Amino acid sequence: SSSTARSNRALHTIITFNHKHKSSNKTNNATTMKFTKPCSILALALNVSAFTQQSFAQHARNGAAGAGAATRRGLFGLFSSQAADSKYPVYADEEVMSQKAHGTSETPVQKNLRWNCDYDTADRICNYNRHYAEYAGYWTSTDFLKSIPDEELPIKFYDSNTGKLLFTAPVGRTMEEFLNESKSHGWPSFRDAETNWDYVRCLQNGEAVSVDGTHLGHNIPDATGNRYCINLVSVAGRPEEEE
Repeated sequence: SSSTARSNRALHTIITFNHKHKSSNKTNNATTMKFTKPCSILALALNVSAFTQQSFAQHARNGAAGAGAATRRGLFGLFSSQAADSKYPVYADEEVMSQKAHGTSETPVQKNLRWNCDYDTADRICNYNRHYAEYAGYWTSTDFLKSIPDEELPIKFYDSNTGKLLFTAPVGRTMEEFLNESKSHGWPSFRDAETNWDYVRCLQNGEAVSVDGTHLGHNIPDATGNRYCINLVSVAGRPEEEE
């Protein structure tokens, strides 16, 4: 619904900054790219104003494991006992996102990303970023939607850095349901059953990452459980064997 979409977008504050990206036809042009920062998950979850956007931002910044666990329990408790009792997400320590040879990863993103995703945007979000996202709806501006008739279903989503399989969707629902949820939120949205826990992890603050240090997005649970809101540019890689 439109109210759901508005609520989802209330999770983000928008910033803009200039970057250069290569035109598909000609030379490099300076463009302004919108990026969004997930914030105030609790403010949305506790819509009765038990928390404010500012108080959540302060809470999230402290980075304490205990506070993160309390936040997680609060979110799950609000939505469903099923989510609270779930064995997912699988958590990792902050160390997984330590500085490596290329930002938080050992390598840059692949040059030939799927769905015509922008290389510079992908590399910045995947490897030099912990909080910001591609702008809401960016994924619909790529070739992803028009490629669906030619995709083998369910669609496999690979790490843009390593080519490892991270998500498979739709699983346990229809393609229409997967797309509608993703459009409503603004980002591809995956569920526990669609996540490859061999390579996907979450941090205590909800950040979703790969085991190799790729920033993916955030876990923003709803009434039905965990919902992993993921940047398409982070999962537009090609399988390892195709690189």
